[in-house]
Amino acid sequence: MATVMFTRFVCLFRYLQDPRHVARFQQLCGVRGTFSRRSAATEKESDRDVSPNGACVKRCDRDTESKKCVKQHDPVNSENKDVPLASPGTETLNPRGRVKPLRKNSLTDDVGQEFIIENKFLFYLFTMGTELGNEMFFIVFFPFLMWNVDAFVSRQVIVVWVWVLFFGQTTKDLVGWTRPASPPVVKVEVFYNVEYSMPSVHAMTGTSVPFCLFMLTYNRWEYPFLFGLTVAICWSFLVCISRIYMGMHSVLEVITGFLYSLLILACFLPVLEDIDTFYLSSSMAPAIILLLHVGLAVLAFALDTWSTSRADTAQALATGAGGALASHLNQQLSLQPDPPASSLPLKMPSITGALIGDTLLRLLIGVAALLAVRAIMKAIAIPLACQLFSVPSNDVRKARQNPCVELTYRFLVYGTVAFCCVFLVPLLFLGLNLS
Repeated sequence: MATVMFTRFVCLFRYLQDPRHVARFQQLCGVRGTFSRRSAATEKESDRDVSPNGACVKRCDRDTESKKCVKQHDPVNSENKDVPLASPGTETLNPRGRVKPLRKNSLTDDVGQEFIIENKFLFYLFTMGTELGNEMFFIVFFPFLMWNVDAFVSRQVIVVWVWVLFFGQTTKDLVGWTRPASPPVVKVEVFYNVEYSMPSVHAMTGTSVPFCLFMLTYNRWEYPFLFGLTVAICWSFLVCISRIYMGMHSVLEVITGFLYSLLILACFLPVLEDIDTFYLSSSMAPAIILLLHVGLAVLAFALDTWSTSRADTAQALATGAGGALASHLNQQLSLQPDPPASSLPLKMPSITGALIGDTLLRLLIGVAALLAVRAIMKAIAIPLACQLFSVPSNDVRKARQNPCVELTYRFLVYGTVAFCCVFLVPLLFLGLNLS
């Protein structure tokens, strides 16, 4: 009985991991590949046996015209299998409206294959969904939450976000599954294409952040339960589906990311307030924060060679460390105190022109300040890190693949940005009478 159940479980895994489901969903949403018009760069890429992250993604051609396939690693059976290329019908597509994948990765120089979008509404919708898991969204969302809504909630959501990213990205490196094969999948996005793919970290952050936000605010703020739950579900669903639309993850990887994030959230929610209290009040907090976050970043880089996933892990840990240190300093200086327990639950303020104006002004001034700090620190951090570790700085891309350089760069840049977000920018608001 157990053997039969295990066999069915493996079959279900193989079914959900099949890239053809991703390709069918993309076709249903109006995404059409142009695989028959292969550029010189694509031909060169097809000769590669190993991707930058060490995954087997070698393409092969049979009978030149009609029997084309891609050899992809089957993580369930630990073997290579042939996946059919796109159907012959893709050769007759109208060449007008061809576009390139979003967000070229400057460190890998991967530009991807052209494709055709037949449903622009879904394209923009799922692009928005995938952006909900990208750096620029969080560099706006977390400050907005902290400056305009509730710093208490913001601190705890960031703790969950950091740990979800750490567990998700390191699990990717340990499992080592490749991205869905292209063809038949169309890579609408290529920025993360060289990373491993199991589980989907976008699905993890896109689930953990809204559900954590909902569970932390429901008893703290007065708003309808159904409203909060609906927002969390729609946010999570949009991010998860967008990763399949973008061709970055299989159905199995998205489902696993969703469930994995709920497991992490269930483990952290009962202790979030204790962690926050320790970070704010303990005399040992600064040392523990630095040792914990730097140590986890070093561990993440020790799992495998350099990749964008390990860099993102270090960036999240640096952000968490900088924000936690700034929150500790705020507490010690009695700045930005949390509302007293007697004032709970908090009531939603009336939406007025003055409220909207102050909110937008804080957001514009604050984010502009953070972007300026990030630009300055980026200009300083890489040359400094290269000098510290005696790494040539003439090729920035190569230099950043040195773990010491990349870790130093991420912690200097994003640790400083997070510290400014939590400590210095609110002081700026105070000086401008925007608090």
